[in-house]
Amino acid sequence: MHPSTHLHPAAGAHTAADPAWADWDLAWTRQIRTLTGRTDLSVVVAPGAGGGAPACFYPDTGRVEVDATHIGDPTIANPHRAGHKKLAPTGYGLLVHEAGHAAHSRWRAPTGTPPVLAAVADLLEESRAEGRQRGRRRSDRRWLRHTVQTLISPDDAPVDDVWHAGQLAGLLLARVDARVLTSKDVRAVRAAVTSVLGRDRLAQLRDVWRQAHTCDDDDADAMIQLARRWCRILNINPDLQPTLPPVDLGVFPGALAEALGGYLAATAGLTPGDYLTQLVADRHAAPATWTRRDPTPDEQRAARHLTARLRQARTNSLEPATRPSAIPPGRLRTRAAITADAQRAAGQLPTATPWQQRTTERPHKPALHLAVLVDVSGSMRRYTAPMSSAGWILANGARGSDATTTTIAFAEAVTVVVPPRQRPTQVSQMEAVGGTSTFIEAVKLADQLLDLRRPRTVRMLAVVSDGDLPDREPAQRLISTLHRDGCAVLWLRPANLRGHTYRDTTTITVDDPVEAITHIANAAVTALETA
Repeated sequence: MHPSTHLHPAAGAHTAADPAWADWDLAWTRQIRTLTGRTDLSVVVAPGAGGGAPACFYPDTGRVEVDATHIGDPTIANPHRAGHKKLAPTGYGLLVHEAGHAAHSRWRAPTGTPPVLAAVADLLEESRAEGRQRGRRRSDRRWLRHTVQTLISPDDAPVDDVWHAGQLAGLLLARVDARVLTSKDVRAVRAAVTSVLGRDRLAQLRDVWRQAHTCDDDDADAMIQLARRWCRILNINPDLQPTLPPVDLGVFPGALAEALGGYLAATAGLTPGDYLTQLVADRHAAPATWTRRDPTPDEQRAARHLTARLRQARTNSLEPATRPSAIPPGRLRTRAAITADAQRAAGQLPTATPWQQRTTERPHKPALHLAVLVDVSGSMRRYTAPMSSAGWILANGARGSDATTTTIAFAEAVTVVVPPRQRPTQVSQMEAVGGTSTFIEAVKLADQLLDLRRPRTVRMLAVVSDGDLPDREPAQRLISTLHRDGCAVLWLRPANLRGHTYRDTTTITVDDPVEAITHIANAAVTALETA
């Protein structure tokens, strides 16, 4: 969840007003007085405003900030006219959300409140404040409902544990009882939360947030006590838990993340696949400093050769099969014969095929999902050029067969070099920078893009790295999970570098960086031939 908007951040954190948005500042300062009934509030709209969140309320100074990024351009509409709301629904919804806090979040967590309790109380306050705002001004509901997708992040449900199931329930299911969202909106989320918490525990949490909705605007004690009860239900001792429960990095996202992603996709009017593609593009765009070049004739020949090899995989020999036939010889299928007779009796041309004949056919060619992770930390500098070439060759070679590939670089950040189902016309030349700290994020991203844990396709993860990673234990758990789920893991390790060897992988020591391309192509073909 984005930082809560009623935690009373220091006035020194204010974002400076932007002259380009002066008309919005003036118009929305007038508007928020209508939304709240308060005359002591001001609004600032500017790029980057909001104290790190999409929007923020500073109660000590009576100031509301809205990040102009969620509006777009100041010329998109005239903010002094009522019709501007429809042209900037997300931004206006954020203003309404902050108005709910300005009007109703009048309590403060007492000094010394354990951080976990304060975080849960803030969670409960989100739906409580919105529910109160909707109760005073029913027409505001449409804007609040539209903006929930902005206030919630896909990272709010990273793993299937009770804490994050409870958080998702407080963020979405509680808003149904606040009459901001509908039961239909959160049907999939409710099912996922129930699968993690169970019906009884979810019913207890619901009782907590419904009681929070009845609390007075300034009743801090009641909100903190309800937060403590929430923790007891989830078997968390907030007095002994100094921070929020940590996320197990070695676990893949599960049902909670899938349900939340589906909800966010629906609110954005996208399919889950399109939403994921857009999210990846926003978060993992290739750095502008990377160079691009045209492929060489050798790279073009290698791509064509790989296409031919992938097409031939598992189709070199015929296998026994059967096929239906309208005439003998073969084995008579009684039901189909009766259907054919009935069709003739009705004066129709028979379409049923009563006979089943033996034959030989080329076997079905399974689809291949191949993710290549390239370590671009400083120690892997020799491998960036050949692996840049490999990414282009694999993407273009796979295009002519039932294969989908992606190339992801990881170091201090994760970058999608070649997205899935794209045929790049140029080679993205990777550069080695910094240390290696994002392998786990890269594996999870590859799983999101290619469904590496689902057995519908032949799946392979190829990693080019010395294996010297900071989080070896969670990395090993992710690798072992992929292995158990039938995804082959190929690890190519430079011979001249000392590193770590992981279990459940096929590890090959590579002397020449160019050899890595051949090893990956051979492994992909072998995976198809033996599937």
